[in-house]
Amino acid sequence: MPAATPASPATTRTAAPLRGKSKLLTVALAFLLGSLGAHRFYLGGLRDVYGWAHLLGLLAGAIGIASMAADAGTPALNWTFAVAGGVSVISAFLSAIVYGLRPDDKWDARFNPHGRPTRSGWPVVILVILSLLIGTGLLMAGLAISFQTFFESQVEAARELSQ
Repeated sequence: MPAATPASPATTRTAAPLRGKSKLLTVALAFLLGSLGAHRFYLGGLRDVYGWAHLLGLLAGAIGIASMAADAGTPALNWTFAVAGGVSVISAFLSAIVYGLRPDDKWDARFNPHGRPTRSGWPVVILVILSLLIGTGLLMAGLAISFQTFFESQVEAARELSQ
């Protein structure tokens, strides 16, 4: 019987365990700093494209709102930029809701495979409820302002046409 050959160091080395991600911290980052992409950068690192999209959308929104306040640029471009910022903010609250409502076993399978099992508690529930309240309020306010602006522009166009 041939002697057993010792295993090479490359085959005996075990993979370093991945560091688990906290569900509470992810939901809190999405709630507080989500429009900056903080929750995406926490989960995926600085190479997360969607995190950079959040940041770019917020920057575009700030430029659009500042241009509207200064009455600079074209209204259509300003509104396009402002809507991009609004989408970034609303999607951050939606992310907090989605991550907060994900079952703990699915969270652990995806983001915490080698860590202590996640047990969501009241802080996650409270952040989800606040995200629902604030996100829905912002969405409704954005829709109301958009429709009001549209209908006011239609009334002005009708007045100019009738004179």
